[in-house]
Amino acid sequence: MLGPGNLTTHLADLGADVIKVEPPQGDYGRRMTWPIVEGVSLLFLHISRGKKSVVLDLRTDAGRDAFLALVRDADAVVEAMRPGGLERRGLGFDELRKVNPRIVFCTISGYGATGPYRDMPSHGIAYDVWAGIVQPEVDDDGFAFMPEHVSIGINVGPVFGALGLLAGVLRARETGEGCQIEIAQSDAAAATDWLRSETWRAYERPESEVTGNEADDFERRAPGTGGMEAGVRYQFYATKDGHILFMASEREFWKNFCAGIERNDLFERWPGSQYGDHARNNTELRVILRDVFATRSTQEWLAFGLEHNTPIAPANSPKTLYADPQFQDRFELLPASEVGADMLPTPIKFVDEHLPMPTKAPTVGQHTEQVLHDVLGWDDAQIAAARDAGAFGTPKS
Repeated sequence: MLGPGNLTTHLADLGADVIKVEPPQGDYGRRMTWPIVEGVSLLFLHISRGKKSVVLDLRTDAGRDAFLALVRDADAVVEAMRPGGLERRGLGFDELRKVNPRIVFCTISGYGATGPYRDMPSHGIAYDVWAGIVQPEVDDDGFAFMPEHVSIGINVGPVFGALGLLAGVLRARETGEGCQIEIAQSDAAAATDWLRSETWRAYERPESEVTGNEADDFERRAPGTGGMEAGVRYQFYATKDGHILFMASEREFWKNFCAGIERNDLFERWPGSQYGDHARNNTELRVILRDVFATRSTQEWLAFGLEHNTPIAPANSPKTLYADPQFQDRFELLPASEVGADMLPTPIKFVDEHLPMPTKAPTVGQHTEQVLHDVLGWDDAQIAAARDAGAFGTPKS
């Protein structure tokens, strides 16, 4: 479910055979958040694509036996509960490796398996707030509110998890020994934002050891976008029909730009430092550039950037991104006709190869009998016996 489910989506997109084990009532993510597409949440459709669904009631002996049978020939198990959830059901790492010594057991949770927050319930935004990535804003009435932002931890945690899982599987195939991997989505958020937190840490050292860069007269600037509001050579500018991001913070790019607009005088007057020069607080230059950028359309400035080797990017939104020609060249959307909603594919590309089209997210238990038959080799009698024993939930009367 959610982040743990997304971990295996990355693998399913690359062709892994992923079996989603659901409780009899199904994954609540199917109806958790908007938009709802033909009765199923887009979130569920996206992270459950390409997988098979098996219903097992792990509170029953028959359900646990079926689970262990699936583990016997699996490469990995990803736990989608708080750490220890499977262990409390008699299906922890120690039990699983008794039937499969090379199993890789991966737990991915909010705050991880250790620490004072380990048992605390949480949502995805909590990890970014905890990591200092998202700050509260205050409206005119004095109410704090959540600003629009990209969710980092709940998205990057699964990427780290998939990477760790693959490393564990490779080692297990070489040595025959499995391992236990533990990922916290809060850790992932902090690790992704390493430059800002490590910068503040570095600034705890004396200025004789740690300074800013030459372009800022070695001033110890706040990390991230700190001070960028007053940037000039690295800044947003309005065009005739939108906005672009201008990024000529290197002297070479700045020189190229000035020559391209036939304003070498700007370079001669303000050549700047070789690297990382944003010309902060140069209001006079900012006014000049504002007027220059307003003379052409966004597409004209992009063409200019290519012609004159100057970094200029279009200021897209999540809504307009699909119309961008670079996006259209790089992403062939997974169509709603195949997966239930138009979706972004994995960004990983195998040159001169095409990855298979993922299947649509399964209905609850859609593949239970198929998997037990095809993967475990159970016959109809064995499947019926498991059903009668409550392996798939309360037996039908």
